[in-house]
Amino acid sequence: MTITLSRVDPVADAAELIALLSTNRFPFHSSVQPTREEVARRVARGDFSGPANEAYWIQDASIGEGHRVGLIVFEEITDGTPLIDLRIAEAHRGRGLGRAALRLATATVFRAHPELNRIEGNTRIDNAAMRRVFTAAGYVKEAHYREGWPVAGKPPLDAVAYAILRSDWTEGTITPVPWAT
Repeated sequence: MTITLSRVDPVADAAELIALLSTNRFPFHSSVQPTREEVARRVARGDFSGPANEAYWIQDASIGEGHRVGLIVFEEITDGTPLIDLRIAEAHRGRGLGRAALRLATATVFRAHPELNRIEGNTRIDNAAMRRVFTAAGYVKEAHYREGWPVAGKPPLDAVAYAILRSDWTEGTITPVPWAT
């Protein structure tokens, strides 16, 4: 598996963004299967472009040159701590693409933005796959929000937040959270 990233052009890639996000189910996201109209509104609103947001296609060269298997978006970059939205197409899940993509995307964003000190991501407590992806990519669990994730028609679930510090990424280390203080 050879993962590469390419920057999303929200104008030229609008149809493919709409197709990826509206034809796949993302059961652990707040919008499980957005409609074409919802995604089109997000494109028009600038959710996939700068200066606040950067989106990258996740490509798996082992399938074919430029074959797009997912999307990773860094939101709120201009706020100083970007938030991650990682989505792998259903047909390509379970192959380690998320872990490889998050590692590569983290490096890409830290290199492009020397002013950033950390990157953060949140997920539901029951999203075991994404929690493993965060840990494998060097992210550390920093927060646990009790009943912090609303679920339509059900009681809210706990949410967890993971982050990586630039210093840990640079040095290849993991600084544990001082939970006792």
